[in-house]
Amino acid sequence: MRAANHSAGGRGHRSVPGQSEGGRVRRGGGMGLPPRLRLASFLFLPAAAARAKARAMAQLRASSSSAFDFLVLGGGSGGLACARRAAELGARVAVVEKGALGGTCVNVGCVPKKVMWNTAVHSEFIHDHEDYGFEISNVKFNWRVIKEKRDAYVKRLNEIYQNNLDKAHVETIRGHASFTTDQKPTVEVAGKKYTAPHILIATGGQPLIPSESEIPGAKLGITSDGFFELEELPKRSIIVGAGYIAVELAGILSALGSKTSLLIRYDKVLRNFDSMISTNCTEELEHSGVEVWKHAQIKSVTKSPSGRLAITVASSPPSQKPTVNTVEDVDCLLWAIGREPNTKGLNLGQLDIKMDKLGHIIVDEFQNTNRKGIYALGDVCGKALLTPVAIAAGRKLAHRLFEGKEDSKLDYTNIPTVVFSHPPIGTIGLTEGEAIATYGEKNVKTYTTNFIPMYHAVTKRKSKCVMKLVCATKEEKVVGLHMQGLGCDEMLQGFAVAVKMGATKADFDRTVAIHPTSSEELVTLR
Repeated sequence: MRAANHSAGGRGHRSVPGQSEGGRVRRGGGMGLPPRLRLASFLFLPAAAARAKARAMAQLRASSSSAFDFLVLGGGSGGLACARRAAELGARVAVVEKGALGGTCVNVGCVPKKVMWNTAVHSEFIHDHEDYGFEISNVKFNWRVIKEKRDAYVKRLNEIYQNNLDKAHVETIRGHASFTTDQKPTVEVAGKKYTAPHILIATGGQPLIPSESEIPGAKLGITSDGFFELEELPKRSIIVGAGYIAVELAGILSALGSKTSLLIRYDKVLRNFDSMISTNCTEELEHSGVEVWKHAQIKSVTKSPSGRLAITVASSPPSQKPTVNTVEDVDCLLWAIGREPNTKGLNLGQLDIKMDKLGHIIVDEFQNTNRKGIYALGDVCGKALLTPVAIAAGRKLAHRLFEGKEDSKLDYTNIPTVVFSHPPIGTIGLTEGEAIATYGEKNVKTYTTNFIPMYHAVTKRKSKCVMKLVCATKEEKVVGLHMQGLGCDEMLQGFAVAVKMGATKADFDRTVAIHPTSSEELVTLR
């Protein structure tokens, strides 16, 4: 995700001096001081100005209040976007965060993952260089080089987020927040209490790992968080899971040279996606060299004196005799079996806030919880776990609370999604199955194509491109668009606008194709 860089001088913005938990006063050349002191800082001689500045800082420390207009729990993408927008609209805002700013996306998600995906794409294209006439020899890959550059990039983003909060005069409170037993909603951080009439819970989620009682030795494996801590490329990797995180990390490790196996409980990956995507992605994984072990589950994990893992795997294919095998000398076991919300430790029971069985906070379409003045958004709610969704929902909430836009809310329909598999997947709207369930089979028509992209016309290595339009009603409104192939990640955004606007198949047909491209197939489908 690209860090936002909005000006702190938005409409209705109020500059509010403040103090961080550690006693560090915000500095801004005196412009955050009261008018009288600000004038003095320009007129006094240097020594007098220094004394005036010291007095002003002491005044700020004495007047610092723990009461805000808006408290945001969580410094991830959604919380930060909401906090800054609220500050631009005049609210006095504080963000509570115990870790690095930016949340999962910036630190252990979208951003570093995309860097590694780009790295893997380079590895794939290297195989095609000779086919395009380039002589290559002695190609070596150094994991640590890209890891150091990736980590440095993430650190810069952390600093940018902090600078943006400071510029917007949003207070940063460091530590873990939990609700107290006070009569009005109050949170406590490092022994100090903070209150606000509006409190947002945007604490995100974290990857799951099986318990030792479920799978002995499970904790010898890592999660997607641990993937970004690896100091070297594992020689032998086993990934457990069939969702987009499992698919993406399996593709990255395999493309970079790790012998990779993907263990899935059923026969296909991405089973919540359109059936065409699920089938094709499974085939592409196998075609690219990833071993897909179907109908498989890990039973136990042990560690040898050398530090490598031995993993016992049970396989139960339909109509076949179950088997149990042990895979030895595994360097990396990675669990990608889902995520859980970060609600533990918040003491939400004190407020009787409703949650589902998994701990996700239940909200309405306006991000309201069942407790007045308490809101939640992003991964902690368990719906559309995507960074841009949390950002958009956060900004909408800020406008509703602090600009009086009572109808401001995010439309959760037709959200475009990309999976950075190899090749990438782009999808928006209803799957074919969902469309049939919604409109009836007689009212749904699909248009599909599959082909080898022109890029592969001269290469030994091949990857397929598949596309599907799902249309409904007599007007053939495009209610779903699904594709996997080279460039599908980038081409989706424009088509997503068309789908969001209610385009029909006829609208697609009237659009002149751009030749030769893969995207032209979507406007020439018959």
